[in-house]
Amino acid sequence: MTEAEFIAALRRMPLHPGARGLVDDSAVIDAAPLVVTTDTLVEGVHFLPDDPPADVAWKLVATNLSDLAAKGALVEGVLLNYPLGDSAWDRAFLDGLATVLTRFDTRLIGGDTVSKRGPRTLTLTAFGRDAPAPARDGAKAGDALWVTGTIGDAGLGLAIAQAGHGPVALRDAYRRPYPRLTEGRALGPIVHAMMDVSDGLLIDADRMSRASGLSVSIDLDAVPLSVEARAFGGGDRAARLTAVTAGDDYQLLFALPPEQTPPVAATRIGLFAPGEGLSLADANGPVPLPATLGFEHAPGR
Repeated sequence: MTEAEFIAALRRMPLHPGARGLVDDSAVIDAAPLVVTTDTLVEGVHFLPDDPPADVAWKLVATNLSDLAAKGALVEGVLLNYPLGDSAWDRAFLDGLATVLTRFDTRLIGGDTVSKRGPRTLTLTAFGRDAPAPARDGAKAGDALWVTGTIGDAGLGLAIAQAGHGPVALRDAYRRPYPRLTEGRALGPIVHAMMDVSDGLLIDADRMSRASGLSVSIDLDAVPLSVEARAFGGGDRAARLTAVTAGDDYQLLFALPPEQTPPVAATRIGLFAPGEGLSLADANGPVPLPATLGFEHAPGR
């Protein structure tokens, strides 16, 4: 596709009023204050080269909206930076983009197009408004640690996508994560701290505890696994350690006073206390921490 053809297709997307029909080099957003987040997906790092382009578009938008969910924000709109390459891939991506924007009532504000060189690198910037914006550093000693949904589905889904066979529900958990926007709106005004689980439950819980200057203990047996994950990967200690170190779950991790019950479906999995460090235990006693708590970017990775 040419740049003009791609932009013409974007004009048929749900557009933000500030986009001015995508005929200008800048947009005007009349909303303040704003919560702003940006994420980049790199082919071979965040998605597989043979992942369907429509699923890549979904994931690109969903990962950004998940950050807004963690701030309890309403979605204002998104900016897309896109590398034009193979026309069939570009058109399939546009189909997926239209689907995810419509599904989450998200408006395109604008962006930029470039020529593709090497692996696809896709960047989206999302804007949210009316956000309580809880930080990750607000947990207090005695707070309970909670998580929405189930953990580990996307990690198994990645393995299934790589292998080419396995439960479709798990594969789709990896390819099409679901941002917890409704839950974030309900939790934002009442939590002490909140973030989304993107790099793995353990590494993100550790980040929250470190930012808050506290220790956190997690009950490995309490970590919620889906029926599909149990059937495919098991539910023993090894399976649970795999689940809590896998990324791409995009559930909400949050801290609440111990006597408080969240207004959304969630599971209590841990406790903050004075001190520092992360600890794990299950019904059989303390669990040694795995060598890797989750996904971290490194040179060449």
